[in-house]
Amino acid sequence: MFAAYAARIDRDQPLNGLELGERPAPENRPGWTTVNVKAASLNHHDLWSLRGVGLGEEALPMILGCDAAGIDSEGNEVVLHSVIGQTGYGVGPREGRSILTEKYQGTFAEQVSVPQWNVLPKPKELSFEEAACLPTAWLTAYRMLFTNAGVRPGDSVLVQGAGGGVATAAIALGKAAGLRVFATSRDEAKRKRALELGAVEAVESGARLPQRVDAVIETVGAATWSHSVKSLKPGGTLVISGATSGPNPKAAELNRIFFLELKVVGSTMGSKDELEDLLAFCAATGVRPVIDEVLPLDRAREGFEKMAGGELFGKVVLTV
Repeated sequence: MFAAYAARIDRDQPLNGLELGERPAPENRPGWTTVNVKAASLNHHDLWSLRGVGLGEEALPMILGCDAAGIDSEGNEVVLHSVIGQTGYGVGPREGRSILTEKYQGTFAEQVSVPQWNVLPKPKELSFEEAACLPTAWLTAYRMLFTNAGVRPGDSVLVQGAGGGVATAAIALGKAAGLRVFATSRDEAKRKRALELGAVEAVESGARLPQRVDAVIETVGAATWSHSVKSLKPGGTLVISGATSGPNPKAAELNRIFFLELKVVGSTMGSKDELEDLLAFCAATGVRPVIDEVLPLDRAREGFEKMAGGELFGKVVLTV
């Protein structure tokens, strides 16, 4: 079957390790099912995999892609939960959790195999392309907002780095849930798009907000960390799920964190139950993933280049 896969690790030039070509089709195994992929979306996780983060040389070649929607062996339209081993279904009792492409082959292929437990019905209201955007970036944003930040309608939230998949998801979900959403970006066009998505105000990165917020959704890391901490109300919550600009900020702002009794919460992906809730939320409210571009799988390199260059707003989706 045709696939986009990591053939080698290159920490400095990750796209040098990306190959497109034929790979073996999934083998049958007890408790697992094979899904014919209709659409899959790119995540920064795929770039990190090509750099060797979470993916070792011994696992190569590895088909990339965490997210997918498709048709299962019984003809049902489905969405995949991409965390394997979270509950023991389909894996050994002592196996820790992993995300597709770390230990098991991913979704940028004509077919992908996952534990049967990881398959969810696709709501009829969502297209395959839309559904394929939800299991990683949108699920991450959903968990950050509603589980880890614990915000409620009427609360205020700052979303750093408008344009990325998690950030655009947080803006759209926050607006739909009745939050007062602020956003930042270095790019004027992305700030305008953030307003169109539902942000009440979008400012340059590091600029002072008109008010302090109840929570911050942080995926940028070092470049925005200080601004995130300073933007919180006393007792506010900073939820972080990524560090695309690096993990080591110049100032940790520890004095401000303890004096104002701020909470810093790490967040990774989400549960199958949260994905089920997210699918229902999108179907019921009409909120839809922001898609920057849809490309056929054989043009996957173009999508990777766009994501690596930071030239997108929302998700890049690959169709099979």
